[in-house]
Amino acid sequence: MSQHDLVIKGGTIVDGTGSEPFVGDVAIEGGRIAAVGSDVGAGRREIDAKGHLVTPGWVDIHTHYDAQATWDPFLSPSSEHGVTTVVMGNCGVGFAPVREELRNELIELMEAVEDIPGSAMHAGIEWDWETFPEFMDALERRSHAIDYGLQVPHCALRAYVMGQRGIDNETATPEDIAQMREIVREAVAAGALGFSTSRTEMHNTLEGLPVPGTMAERDELFGIGAALGEVGTGVFQASVTHREAPNEILWMKDLAKQTGRMVTFNLQQIDEHPDLYKEDLRLLDEARKEGITNLRGQFSGRPVGVLMGWETSVHPFLGHPDYQKLARLSIDERRRELRKPEVRALLVAGGEVRTEGLPANAPIPPAFLQFLVGCTEKMFPMGDGNEYEPDPSDSIAGRAKATGRTPAELIYDAMMDQDARGLLYFPLFGYANGNFEAILETLRHPQTGLSLSDGGAHCGAICDAGTPTYMLMHWVRDRSRGERLPLEFVVQRQTRDTAHQYGMFDRGVLAPGLKGDVNVIDFENLGLTAPEMRHDFPANGRRLYQGAKGYRATIVSGQVIFENGEATGLLPGRLIRGEQSGA
Repeated sequence: MSQHDLVIKGGTIVDGTGSEPFVGDVAIEGGRIAAVGSDVGAGRREIDAKGHLVTPGWVDIHTHYDAQATWDPFLSPSSEHGVTTVVMGNCGVGFAPVREELRNELIELMEAVEDIPGSAMHAGIEWDWETFPEFMDALERRSHAIDYGLQVPHCALRAYVMGQRGIDNETATPEDIAQMREIVREAVAAGALGFSTSRTEMHNTLEGLPVPGTMAERDELFGIGAALGEVGTGVFQASVTHREAPNEILWMKDLAKQTGRMVTFNLQQIDEHPDLYKEDLRLLDEARKEGITNLRGQFSGRPVGVLMGWETSVHPFLGHPDYQKLARLSIDERRRELRKPEVRALLVAGGEVRTEGLPANAPIPPAFLQFLVGCTEKMFPMGDGNEYEPDPSDSIAGRAKATGRTPAELIYDAMMDQDARGLLYFPLFGYANGNFEAILETLRHPQTGLSLSDGGAHCGAICDAGTPTYMLMHWVRDRSRGERLPLEFVVQRQTRDTAHQYGMFDRGVLAPGLKGDVNVIDFENLGLTAPEMRHDFPANGRRLYQGAKGYRATIVSGQVIFENGEATGLLPGRLIRGEQSGA
């Protein structure tokens, strides 16, 4: 019997189909799975997986590596978390198509919407494209460790076709719509995985104005969406204002029915209307009864968590006039000042968080910014841990009540933890009731998809790219404040389900003929490192980073890209062009 390229031997196989785990071997040959079973033969290389889980590689369908992919071959930290495929170009922001004179506009949009340092993008992006197919070709010329797919972003498309009129959100003419439709048709025919748009009030320019496409009318959305139907492939992804989601679902359902293509949107619980997500789920149930199964809500496996510290984009002392003087200092100088007792006394005087001095021109709406820094009931010191389902009594408000100390004192001291690198965790969406029950209900719904890790984005405020790792360690192994979930269900949700939602039928399941993307996981020791601020982007750009531990090996197309947490240097990742057929 000839030897396989790679055999993973004796592991507990969780194959991605939702079937019960079983002990066996996985053989890979020519980048594809050759056999799965009790004895598949020998391999030129073998990995002993006894006592470990063997799963498909994670498929993360909501990331923003559009800029980072031009300078980082690993698309970190996603690849460190066992992700072997990402989809980028979400939320309507991206870098193609683009005219040379509008490159800066697209960088500023990405900086405003996704909080990626503009200086890093200016320094790191080497522009060698104009059209979307040229952008795909440009990325394909660069080497990557994992596979990636692209979507056509509405902001860039509008700017390219309409110029300043598109940026200013003027109504698109029939000629504009026809041209946008043709560009999307061309891009999808060349392999783009879909089209994305932003309709949420949360996404604004650096000047605080709605991003291009936010107020696009029905004829524009349906005109562009028709391109997907014409080609017969591609996903229509929309980021919507949560409280408007029930109204948005109505037109999205019509679009899904007319085009026959997958239409997907963000679906999460919000504090102002804690039960509104139930209405979204009910409308999805209605759509399914009508035979419209290609409409899906995207949810996150843990709350979208804003992190606050002295170096992050937002924190509770940001509006304090005495802090604003310190903000002009370098971070090292600032930390030295903040360690002084007299500075602490000045900033915590009065005991409450001050919000009157917050910047009025911030891309985040002022009222929302005030909510973030002033709601101590949802503000939790992280310390050196990773508790994302904390008890409300552990909040700043809860601790203030229990100890008699003031919120400002507790916040200051929490941020001074870890050598003045301490972080506060603010569960933004999905935690209105102080637990994960809304996420659990959404997770179980047949027309939702695990998403919204936002890998590559929100570098100064959010660090959720480790969600794929968290899904196993929390939902399957560690959860103490509610029901845990079966391992096979959680694996299926972020392998087969996410892959199939974007037409990637060649991956997400460990079965002969499918792609050899595999994780070998030391489940007992699987974990997350504490979030930290790094300065490893071009131009010393900052980003919050959370690593992983417990991945014995991550394999892409049969090649081991990470082994025991260390990159091997192999870069087998490829651009995914269009729908991929199964075995």
